[in-house]
Amino acid sequence: MLIFVAFLALIPPKIIGLVIDGVTDNTLTSEQLTRWLIILVIAGIIMYVARYFWRVMIFGSAVYLARTLREQLFVHFTKMSSSFYQKRRVGDLMAHATNDINAVQQTAGMGVLTLVDSLVTGTVVILTMGFTISWKLTIIALIPLPIMILLTSYYGRLLRDRFRYAQEAFSDLNDKTQESISGIEVIKTFGQQKQDIEDFTNLSTKVVEKNMRVARVDALFDPTISGIFAVSYILSFVFGTRFIIDGQMTIGDLVAFSTYLAALIWPMLAFGFLFNIVERGSASYTRIQQLFDVEPEIVDVPNAIDERPVGDLHFDVKQFRYPGAEETTLHDVSFELKRGETLGIVGKTGSGKTTILKLLMREFEGYEGTITYAGHSIDAYRQQRLLESIGYVPQDHFLFSTTIRDNIAFTNPATNVEQIEQAAKLAFIHEDILRLTEGYDTLVGERGVSLSGGQKQRVSIARALLMDPELLLLDDSLSAVDARTEEAILTNLRKTRQDKTNIITSHRLSAIQHAHQIIVLDEGTIIEKGTHEQLMDQRGHYYDMYMLQQLEQSVEQGGGSHE
Repeated sequence: MLIFVAFLALIPPKIIGLVIDGVTDNTLTSEQLTRWLIILVIAGIIMYVARYFWRVMIFGSAVYLARTLREQLFVHFTKMSSSFYQKRRVGDLMAHATNDINAVQQTAGMGVLTLVDSLVTGTVVILTMGFTISWKLTIIALIPLPIMILLTSYYGRLLRDRFRYAQEAFSDLNDKTQESISGIEVIKTFGQQKQDIEDFTNLSTKVVEKNMRVARVDALFDPTISGIFAVSYILSFVFGTRFIIDGQMTIGDLVAFSTYLAALIWPMLAFGFLFNIVERGSASYTRIQQLFDVEPEIVDVPNAIDERPVGDLHFDVKQFRYPGAEETTLHDVSFELKRGETLGIVGKTGSGKTTILKLLMREFEGYEGTITYAGHSIDAYRQQRLLESIGYVPQDHFLFSTTIRDNIAFTNPATNVEQIEQAAKLAFIHEDILRLTEGYDTLVGERGVSLSGGQKQRVSIARALLMDPELLLLDDSLSAVDARTEEAILTNLRKTRQDKTNIITSHRLSAIQHAHQIIVLDEGTIIEKGTHEQLMDQRGHYYDMYMLQQLEQSVEQGGGSHE
């Protein structure tokens, strides 16, 4: 369509030249003028329709390309392991998925337009000027153009580097905004609004400065191109006038030539825009491609087992350290867990409790040892199938900004109301939900901001229980509930999950004292192992922890009764 319009655009200047020559020679008739006018009207209508369709197709294709690229990037994000997100900020990833993709979309839309238009229209106009009017005058008029090409190419290189820095500054600002809004309660609690606003203002100023550096280069394109074309116009009129005097051209030819030269301004401006847009898109696409180049660390092995594991669990890790860490996180940790048993893991903060759970879910690899589930290494299963059999309740309870019902039903959106309420009852949150104004339809706000810590924990537990997982992992997930609620939840778990496996990590020994097996971690290794009674008889670390917590509970109860 663009090429078609480029050829149609040659008609009006030629007709104008013929009409002027007809008027000058006094040979123009009313019939000829009418014919030329009809041709102009038809050409105008056809160009109108063609321009409509090329705009729809080119810019529509750019939108589809942006959607495809954005979807591919989002899918890529979902494949990445935890270490990927530990190294990158959320705001930066959001900037890649929005601002950078918009720049690529501009290249695919306006870039394609300017590329075709500048090449086709420019070439067609130049050839028409040279072959139908005067090749000598055409060469003279184009003498300044190489200077324009050199200058715009130089501007393009400057623009690419400066635009990359501007995008990076925008990523920093985006990350700051996301972080500040997410942590607004902490900021206000500590009275740091002024400092946070100053930090935001500094980053915002930096974005403006970087974009102004881009704008200063961007602003050079139009004046440069317009200035060079002014020189071309001067050369055309000076030499064109001499050609008319010498009888090599007519006045109509010079007018048509000037009209063609005016038509050449847009292709040359488009050529400058092309450098601008392509360099911006190139800088953004390089940033996006750097994310695509990051390969997922956890991938399925060839011919992976495509079924959910059901059976006994064997954990034997000789050594493990997190990627990039120098110190060993786990060493010589070994235990066996029969199907239907519950394992309790206790230990001070940083002892490795959560790390064990992360390894079970294949969030990290690279450990020395073996982890087998139902007789096969967990690496042998498809990761999706492995995770489908695991219900995980993390320490940091993430709730989506939707209703309580949807948060509980997240793992199975098609579940019915009765199953959702049953899971909530098992998590001892059903009565709390009913006391809310909208009940299960209550919006919890972003990250569950409208709920208390204990309520968020229990909603997360209900979400995991709704899966009816073969392996339930509770990572210190009862820390924000009182002792009575904790006992009620644990009682429900013992009744309903007798044939399912559970692993509970906790600082409170009351949460794990009924477990079939308990391991005590210290500095990444097991220092004690056994049942509650066996560990109490050993009078070791576990015994000391238990007696201290009993004393604390006794003091709290005494203080409460005294009050």
